[in-house]
This record gives sequence, structure tokens and C-alpha cells, in this order.
Amino acid sequence: MSDDLTRVRAGWLIDVVAGEVLRDRVIDIRGDRIESIGDDDGSPVQIDLSEHTVLPGLIDCHAHLIGEIEGGHGYAALIQRTGAQEALSGVRNARDTVMAGFTSVRDVGTFRAFVDVALRDAIEAGDVVGPRMLCAGAYVTSSGGGGDVTGLAPDVDAAVPRELRFGVANSVDEVRRVVREILHGGADFIKVIATGAVLTEGTAPSAPEFSEAEIEAAVEEAALYEAHVAAHAHGAEGIKRAVRAGVRSIEHGSLMDDESIALMAQHGTYLVADVWMGDWTIEQGEREGWSPTVMRKLRETTDVQREGFAKAVEAGGRMAFGTDSGTYPHGMNANQFATMVKHGMTPIEAIRSAT
Repeated sequence: MSDDLTRVRAGWLIDVVAGEVLRDRVIDIRGDRIESIGDDDGSPVQIDLSEHTVLPGLIDCHAHLIGEIEGGHGYAALIQRTGAQEALSGVRNARDTVMAGFTSVRDVGTFRAFVDVALRDAIEAGDVVGPRMLCAGAYVTSSGGGGDVTGLAPDVDAAVPRELRFGVANSVDEVRRVVREILHGGADFIKVIATGAVLTEGTAPSAPEFSEAEIEAAVEEAALYEAHVAAHAHGAEGIKRAVRAGVRSIEHGSLMDDESIALMAQHGTYLVADVWMGDWTIEQGEREGWSPTVMRKLRETTDVQREGFAKAVEAGGRMAFGTDSGTYPHGMNANQFATMVKHGMTPIEAIRSAT
């Protein structure tokens, strides 16, 4: 047996391609890649999981590894933490995520620009334990929008460090500029905040915050770098603008209507709906006394998002597993599977969305 070969005995193995559960398999792993999967012939293995079910490493397509857990009191407190503190919190969050079985994440944004990129690079270098990361680098958002630092007094608003507002843009030309700058900074893809947000004070989740032309400019500019655009979009109009503009995925989709669901299916746009996190945040918010505005928006979006998700499943649209980790403690990502099944997916469809 080669020194760099690891053999794993699996009592049950989930074949997500075929949709089957196989019995008594041995997985040969050379280095960090699976080399082969075959019948268990009884030969020695280094890892014996004969009493367990084995499946591929899971992927969370909507994660926020940088920083502390959401506090539900707005984002003004971000100026009380340094980029170094945010990064060190990310080290802990990355470890908790990979130890929970999530070996890849699409990190969809941090207010401190490029701290996610630094974490990604440290993981790739072997200096930090964590999942493979695709990083957004910074939010592309309008001034005062869902990805901006809001809730500050007017006379201190201009003192916010640039890295907390790196992606603020208010025209087609500005969108093109910040997309280029974010990609030049090492981002793997672009995150556009197309509507207001639930956890951002002063914004309405139903309200579009970019025109279709502005979102299309982000898509066109990203495509020049062979990168895609993910659109944070709660409201139906914002979803439709983003889909028509050519984004790859709609994040959240809380207030989607029948027309936007049909449009996503027609364009092959992925829906990444964090249908479990509402349970955690509403309970946590009530316990800790979160902002009444945030609590109202959580209640207005949680159940209706799940109703829309069920319709999207029935319509046969593309789905990717994404939990909005960072709004709840990292490592609990798998809690979402049961919610997806409860609202229309079969168990194998839910697992496929995360593999």
C-alpha cells in the first residue's frame, strides 16, 4: 500500500449521480483526491466506517466565514472591529465549517473587503484549516443599500473606512469600475446586492436597488474575467431584473412570485435559498432583543420564502444549497437539509444540491 494512499471502508456510500445508496464499498484516496471506489474485498484499510454512511464533501453556496455571528442590531458596529479581528474570527469559522463536513463554500461577501480572499489563500497554502473557498471579495451595492454600512449618524458617516464601502456604486460606469477593482483584488466572482436586505437597517427587502442596466454591466464586466455574478435579491422585481441581466444565481429569493420563478427556470438561473436560517434568527432575535425593524423583516420573509421555494422545486428550477452561514453559528449548515425536504425536495435532491 503506497504511503500516500488512504483506504476508507464505507458501510453505506451515497452515489449522488445515480441517486443510489451502495453497500460495502472501499474508497481509495491518493493525496487529496479520490482515486477509485470499489467493492469491499476485506483488505486492510486505514479508516473503518463500516457502521456509517459516507457521502461526498458538502458544498455551501451561500456562506459568510468572515467575522462574528450576526447580532441583529445593524452593521454600524462593524467600525468597532478591525480587519485583523474579522480575519481571526474567520479562521475559527472555517475550521468549524470543514469539521461539519462542508469541504467547499462559496463565500458571498464580507464588509471588510478582501479579508475572505486572505482566508482563502491561507487555507490553500495549508496555514489554516478550512474548506475550499470561492470568494466575492466585497459587496457591489448602492449607497445606503443592503450591502452598505447603515445606521451611522450623518456627521460620522463619511469617516467609514474605504474597505467597508469598497463596492459602493451608483451608476453603470461605477458598477463596471468596482467590479474590475474587486476582481483585480483577487475575488473569484461578483456579488451584487440587487434589493434591500433583511438584516440591514433602513433597507426594504422588496425594493430593487440597482437597475437592470447596472446589473447587466456587472455581468458583462465579470464575464470578461470568466467570472459569474450572484445576486442578493429578495423582492420579485429585483429578482426579475437580475435574471434578465444574466446573473448565475439568485440568493435568498424570499419574495419571489410565479413570474420570477418561471423566469429563473427559463434562464437556467440557480436559486440559492437559505430556507432554514429563519428558524435560528427569529428565535435568537427574540432572546437577545434584536432591532424591531430586523425582527419584522425576518417574520415577513421567512414563511413566504419557504412557500416560494416549494413552488420553485415543483417548477423544476435549478437549486444550489446555501444557508447564509454567519447568521447562525458555523458548523450547523446541515440543519438546512431537513427544511428543504419538508418544503418539496426529496432527500437525494437535497443532497445533490450540496454536492
